Amino acid sequence: MTSQSEKVIHFMRWSRVAAALSLFLILGSIVSFFVKGLNLGLDFTGGTLIELHYEKAPNLEAVRTQLTEAGYAGAVVVHFGSENELLVRLRGDVGESDVERAAANMGERITQALRDATPDNTIDLMRSEVIGAQMGEELVNDGLLGVLTAFAGIFLYVAVRFQKKFSVGALVGLVHDVIIVLGMFSVFQLEFDLTVLAAVLAVIGYSINDTIVVADRIRENFRLIREGTTAEIIDISLTQTLGRTLVTSGTTLIVLFALLFVGGELIRNFSIALIVGIAVGTYSTIYIASAIMMWLNLSKEDLMPPVKEGAELDEMP
Repeated sequence: MTSQSEKVIHFMRWSRVAAALSLFLILGSIVSFFVKGLNLGLDFTGGTLIELHYEKAPNLEAVRTQLTEAGYAGAVVVHFGSENELLVRLRGDVGESDVERAAANMGERITQALRDATPDNTIDLMRSEVIGAQMGEELVNDGLLGVLTAFAGIFLYVAVRFQKKFSVGALVGLVHDVIIVLGMFSVFQLEFDLTVLAAVLAVIGYSINDTIVVADRIRENFRLIREGTTAEIIDISLTQTLGRTLVTSGTTLIVLFALLFVGGELIRNFSIALIVGIAVGTYSTIYIASAIMMWLNLSKEDLMPPVKEGAELDEMP
């Protein structure tokens, strides 16, 4: 062992406890999927999207109440760009084959209802769009295909750059992160839309970047340290990269918390998904991906370059 062993943090000592915690969270997420499902947003379920401009900044709760009284219960109302701009989202099929006409009609009805409820304010209809149920189904399928493609590409990349045991650890860690993020949205019934899907894909990219940094150090230490068990070498590698991991995660979380508190409702769920994903991704790099490598008995022999046929004959005098 090296002289650094006195300063090493023994992460792998808690690997079984961490595995039990992760198993509990994953099972809880899966149960929630079957019991509650995901609260899919307008992008996936279909409905109407309306952008309005108010001369005087409106109160969101008042607008929601006005829409409910006008017969549009369940409308989602958020600021869009500025306090004078509102985005209204209504779920459900508009019941017309002409999508453009349906969007225009729904937009005019909503705008007129709000004008009647607020005669002292000028309201202009800026945009009205309809997302059909069929388009929503296509978005679900495309989103799922995108995640699976990302998993497959990452698995192959890590296997080629490092070794198969590294790729198994990385893939299990990524699946762990995605399930827990989606499970959190299912448990608390937060709206899952395209911005959240983008956040999930960003979490995959962040997590695999963190895992590759650690894997690169593990591979290097396996070649440099002559004595030591797999767990000891992984602990040394994690300790050496811990400072970099905490700085990267910490600075990213500062930005995301700023977006969460001052970014408005439109990107709130996006920020929540990234905050949870980065926290879980940092944890999974240490206690899932690295622990999987240890449980698969990663060794120096696994990282030795393959001997070419006839190489031994060439070395003979």
